[in-house]
Amino acid sequence: MSLIVRDATLEDAEDILAIYNYAAINTTAVWTDGPADLESRRAWIRARQQAGYPVLVATKGRDVVGFASFGDFRPFPGYRHTVENSVYVDERHHRLGIGRGLLAALIDRANAMNKHAMIAGIDAANAGSIGLHGSLGFFEVARMPEVGCKFGRWLDLVFMQKRLASEVRP
Repeated sequence: MSLIVRDATLEDAEDILAIYNYAAINTTAVWTDGPADLESRRAWIRARQQAGYPVLVATKGRDVVGFASFGDFRPFPGYRHTVENSVYVDERHHRLGIGRGLLAALIDRANAMNKHAMIAGIDAANAGSIGLHGSLGFFEVARMPEVGCKFGRWLDLVFMQKRLASEVRP
Protein backbone atom coordinates (compact mmCIF):
# COMPACT_ATOMS: atom_id res chain seq x y z
CA MET A 1 0.00 0.00 0.00
CA SER A 2 1.48 3.35 -1.00
CA LEU A 3 1.77 6.40 1.21
CA ILE A 4 -0.35 9.41 0.32
CA VAL A 5 0.35 12.83 1.86
CA ARG A 6 -2.58 15.23 1.59
CA ASP A 7 -4.09 18.26 3.26
CA ALA A 8 -5.95 17.39 6.44
CA THR A 9 -9.65 18.03 6.88
CA LEU A 10 -11.64 18.38 10.07
CA GLU A 11 -12.72 14.77 9.51
CA ASP A 12 -9.09 13.78 10.21
CA ALA A 13 -9.15 15.40 13.66
CA GLU A 14 -9.89 12.16 15.57
CA ASP A 15 -6.97 10.33 13.95
CA ILE A 16 -4.67 13.33 14.49
CA LEU A 17 -5.81 13.46 18.12
CA ALA A 18 -5.03 9.76 18.67
CA ILE A 19 -1.51 10.11 17.26
CA TYR A 20 -0.89 13.35 19.18
CA ASN A 21 -2.23 11.98 22.47
CA TYR A 22 -0.10 8.87 22.25
CA ALA A 23 2.96 11.10 21.92
CA ALA A 24 1.74 13.46 24.65
CA ILE A 25 1.11 10.69 27.17
CA ASN A 26 3.93 8.25 26.38
CA THR A 27 6.87 10.21 24.96
CA THR A 28 8.85 13.41 25.32
CA ALA A 29 8.01 14.47 21.75
CA VAL A 30 5.35 16.77 23.26
CA TRP A 31 6.23 18.61 26.45
CA THR A 32 2.77 18.61 27.94
CA ASP A 33 1.39 16.89 30.98
CA GLY A 34 -1.73 15.35 29.53
CA PRO A 35 -3.86 14.56 26.52
CA ALA A 36 -5.65 17.06 24.30
CA ASP A 37 -9.36 16.86 23.52
CA LEU A 38 -11.05 16.60 20.15
CA GLU A 39 -12.29 20.18 20.07
CA SER A 40 -8.80 21.53 20.76
CA ARG A 41 -7.42 19.52 17.81
CA ARG A 42 -10.20 20.78 15.56
CA ALA A 43 -9.49 24.34 16.70
CA TRP A 44 -5.77 23.80 16.02
CA ILE A 45 -6.48 22.56 12.48
CA ARG A 46 -8.81 25.49 11.79
CA ALA A 47 -6.35 28.04 13.21
CA ARG A 48 -3.41 26.73 11.18
CA GLN A 49 -5.43 26.60 7.98
CA GLN A 50 -6.96 30.06 8.52
CA ALA A 51 -3.44 31.43 9.01
CA GLY A 52 -2.50 29.93 5.62
CA TYR A 53 -0.33 27.18 7.08
CA PRO A 54 -0.56 23.53 6.04
CA VAL A 55 -1.80 20.67 8.14
CA LEU A 56 -0.93 17.46 6.32
CA VAL A 57 -1.82 13.84 6.95
CA ALA A 58 -0.11 10.72 5.66
CA THR A 59 -2.45 7.88 4.80
CA LYS A 60 -2.01 4.23 3.95
CA GLY A 61 -5.26 2.99 2.56
CA ARG A 62 -7.94 4.53 4.76
CA ASP A 63 -5.68 4.86 7.80
CA VAL A 64 -4.10 8.12 8.88
CA VAL A 65 -0.60 7.10 9.96
CA GLY A 66 0.95 10.51 10.60
CA PHE A 67 0.45 14.24 10.48
CA ALA A 68 2.58 17.33 10.19
CA SER A 69 2.31 21.09 10.12
CA PHE A 70 4.26 24.27 10.47
CA GLY A 71 3.42 27.66 11.88
CA ASP A 72 5.00 30.84 13.08
CA PHE A 73 8.36 30.36 14.77
CA ARG A 74 7.76 33.36 17.02
CA PRO A 75 4.87 35.86 17.02
CA PHE A 76 6.90 38.95 16.09
CA PRO A 77 7.04 40.48 12.58
CA GLY A 78 10.80 40.05 12.28
CA TYR A 79 10.30 36.27 12.24
CA ARG A 80 7.66 36.28 9.48
CA HIS A 81 9.90 34.39 7.05
CA THR A 82 10.70 31.60 9.53
CA VAL A 83 8.43 28.68 10.44
CA GLU A 84 8.63 25.85 12.97
CA ASN A 85 7.57 22.34 12.04
CA SER A 86 5.90 19.48 13.88
CA VAL A 87 5.87 15.90 12.58
CA TYR A 88 4.14 12.99 14.30
CA VAL A 89 3.90 9.38 13.14
CA ASP A 90 1.69 6.67 14.61
CA GLU A 91 3.91 4.57 16.87
CA ARG A 92 2.99 1.40 14.95
CA HIS A 93 4.40 2.91 11.74
CA HIS A 94 7.78 4.30 12.78
CA ARG A 95 10.80 3.88 10.50
CA LEU A 96 8.74 3.29 7.35
CA GLY A 97 9.46 6.62 5.62
CA ILE A 98 6.27 8.31 6.79
CA GLY A 99 8.01 11.08 8.73
CA ARG A 100 10.33 11.68 5.78
CA GLY A 101 7.38 11.98 3.39
CA LEU A 102 5.58 14.41 5.68
CA LEU A 103 8.65 16.55 6.37
CA ALA A 104 9.60 16.68 2.67
CA ALA A 105 6.05 17.84 1.86
CA LEU A 106 6.30 20.53 4.55
CA ILE A 107 9.59 21.76 3.10
CA ASP A 108 7.97 21.95 -0.35
CA ARG A 109 5.04 23.94 1.09
CA ALA A 110 7.34 26.34 2.94
CA ASN A 111 9.34 26.91 -0.25
CA ALA A 112 6.12 27.57 -2.17
CA MET A 113 5.17 30.14 0.49
CA ASN A 114 8.58 31.79 0.03
CA LYS A 115 9.66 31.13 3.62
CA HIS A 116 13.36 31.56 4.33
CA ALA A 117 14.03 29.12 7.19
CA MET A 118 12.40 26.17 8.93
CA ILE A 119 13.11 25.33 12.57
CA ALA A 120 12.55 22.11 14.49
CA GLY A 121 12.56 22.03 18.29
CA ILE A 122 13.36 18.45 19.34
CA ASP A 123 13.96 16.66 22.64
CA ALA A 124 17.71 15.98 22.64
CA ALA A 125 17.07 12.30 23.40
CA ASN A 126 14.87 11.86 20.30
CA ALA A 127 17.53 10.41 18.01
CA GLY A 128 14.95 9.38 15.42
CA SER A 129 13.64 12.91 14.89
CA ILE A 130 17.13 14.41 14.96
CA GLY A 131 18.24 11.86 12.35
CA LEU A 132 15.17 12.47 10.18
CA HIS A 133 15.70 16.22 10.16
CA GLY A 134 19.43 15.84 9.55
CA SER A 135 18.77 13.58 6.57
CA LEU A 136 16.70 16.35 4.95
CA GLY A 137 19.30 19.07 5.39
CA PHE A 138 18.60 20.42 8.86
CA PHE A 139 21.56 21.08 11.13
CA GLU A 140 21.81 21.68 14.85
CA VAL A 141 22.01 25.37 15.72
CA ALA A 142 21.37 25.29 19.48
CA ARG A 143 21.24 22.91 22.41
CA MET A 144 19.51 24.18 25.53
CA PRO A 145 20.07 22.03 28.62
CA GLU A 146 17.26 21.41 31.09
CA VAL A 147 14.72 23.87 29.69
CA GLY A 148 11.78 21.46 29.97
CA CYS A 149 10.59 18.72 32.27
CA LYS A 150 8.44 15.63 31.93
CA PHE A 151 8.22 12.24 33.59
CA GLY A 152 10.06 13.64 36.62
CA ARG A 153 13.21 14.59 34.76
CA TRP A 154 14.77 17.59 33.04
CA LEU A 155 14.79 17.64 29.26
CA ASP A 156 17.25 19.25 26.86
CA LEU A 157 15.99 21.00 23.73
CA VAL A 158 17.80 20.86 20.39
CA PHE A 159 16.99 23.41 17.72
CA MET A 160 17.66 22.35 14.15
CA GLN A 161 17.38 24.65 11.16
CA LYS A 162 17.11 24.36 7.40
CA ARG A 163 17.58 27.33 5.09
CA LEU A 164 14.95 27.09 2.41
CA ALA A 165 15.15 27.91 -1.30
CA SER A 166 13.48 31.26 -0.75
CA GLU A 167 14.48 34.33 -2.70
CA VAL A 168 12.83 36.64 -0.18
CA ARG A 169 14.83 39.67 0.83
CA PRO A 170 14.73 40.99 4.39
